[in-house]
Amino acid sequence: MKTIDIHTHLLNPEVAFDRLFDKISVRFFARGLGVDPTELMARPYQTYVASMAKAVKESHHVEKACLFGVDARLDEQGREIHRDKTVCAMSDDVLAVAATYPDQFIPFFSINPRRPNALDLIDEQVEKGSRGAKFLQNYWGVDLNDERLIPYYEKLKKYKLPLIVHIGSEYSIHSFASFERIKMLDLPLATGVTLIAAHMGLGRVNHKLRIWKNLSKDPRYFDEDYYRLLEMLKQHQNLYADISAIMVPLRARALRHLSDQKEVHHKILFGTDYPVPFPVRFNSYDIAKTTRKRIDQIENPFDRYIAAILEYFPMDNPIYQNHQKVLMCSGH
Repeated sequence: MKTIDIHTHLLNPEVAFDRLFDKISVRFFARGLGVDPTELMARPYQTYVASMAKAVKESHHVEKACLFGVDARLDEQGREIHRDKTVCAMSDDVLAVAATYPDQFIPFFSINPRRPNALDLIDEQVEKGSRGAKFLQNYWGVDLNDERLIPYYEKLKKYKLPLIVHIGSEYSIHSFASFERIKMLDLPLATGVTLIAAHMGLGRVNHKLRIWKNLSKDPRYFDEDYYRLLEMLKQHQNLYADISAIMVPLRARALRHLSDQKEVHHKILFGTDYPVPFPVRFNSYDIAKTTRKRIDQIENPFDRYIAAILEYFPMDNPIYQNHQKVLMCSGH
């Protein structure tokens, strides 16, 4: 079985693992990616890109990966006010990597709609080969239901480009929680954009007093946005969802429930959210210990992720082929 990873990230070319926490955790992070930690510390960006391309090339199951960065945060006047030193890679950085490794990556752009020339930049990115768009509006502080964004959505619709929107918790970068809720999908859906809701609307810490409920596999304690998304997938022809980063504990607990929702499996896409790490042996999913041990020994990070997902979605499940529905219109 071969599939396309619909959701992976390029790091900022200036990334540096130089904080005390980085120096402590980089060995574990490197192991998860199959990277030499010394090399990752010495040449972080180059090592990251080369190892990711190698992992895709050598994967038994991932044929290619949709690769994107994250644009900077801008104010209402379009002036840059923050650019995360780890997460923010620009669209041209993504194109450069995809040009170097065309057999491994499909480039997506990330253009903050507050840029005064955002529409022109979309034209440029499409001309250069970008095949989709990625929003991290909860980092940008942008309300996707702002009607000033309609021309942006219409431009995406014109080019038949899928738009991936972060829906659910965010812990890797500063986020405005009100902009990561399911309601962010309303206006882009109404304009007819092919929309992909990332992360299944899962991962929020909803239970403050009884913390254990946030890891419970009891469906009564799952996120409201998760259930709303399941209903919306049935209602909107142009809406899809991806399972990227679903292996982190706050989301993994819902895997068994999601695997039983067969009526929406034709609208769900496989994705990892690489390089987001996930624990294999200690997690909230219901996989036997012997199976966890076997999965943990898989060196390739993409194959390790898929090995866990296969416990819930077998090889003949449509989630591994649904990318054809959203990428074929953009040239893949």
